[in-house]
Amino acid sequence: MHARPSRAVLLLVTPVALAALLVPGTTAPPAGPRPAPAPATADSAVVDLDEIPVEPPVRPPSPAAELFGADCDTVIEGSLVTAHCHNGFPETDHLRLHVECDRWWDLDGDSAAVPVDPAGRVELVGRCWKEVRSAWITHGRA
Repeated sequence: MHARPSRAVLLLVTPVALAALLVPGTTAPPAGPRPAPAPATADSAVVDLDEIPVEPPVRPPSPAAELFGADCDTVIEGSLVTAHCHNGFPETDHLRLHVECDRWWDLDGDSAAVPVDPAGRVELVGRCWKEVRSAWITHGRA
């Protein structure tokens, strides 16, 4: 009969054997004197801390984003949607009110485009037969 190692011994020895295989062997440094570092040449980078600015350079201002679109406040009360819009920009904005109804059989509504001149105000109204799921405004150029 052959002697069989116990399971506890195998559980203790296996991790040690695997670790020995995974850890690379260390090698001794080569014999003899180490090479001296290369002397500084004219090409090496030398930083003078007095030449670094305290603050970063000022970036030129980015071109102003083109602003467009009336500012609208939308109110949903039961099945009625009301949007009050004011165009504070120098270009005419064509607004449309979109109403999505909650019931599957209730038709959603999209209004015709309504032009709002600069500094103009407009009120857009839409409705569903029953509850309103959502409402939003889209903007368009002429």
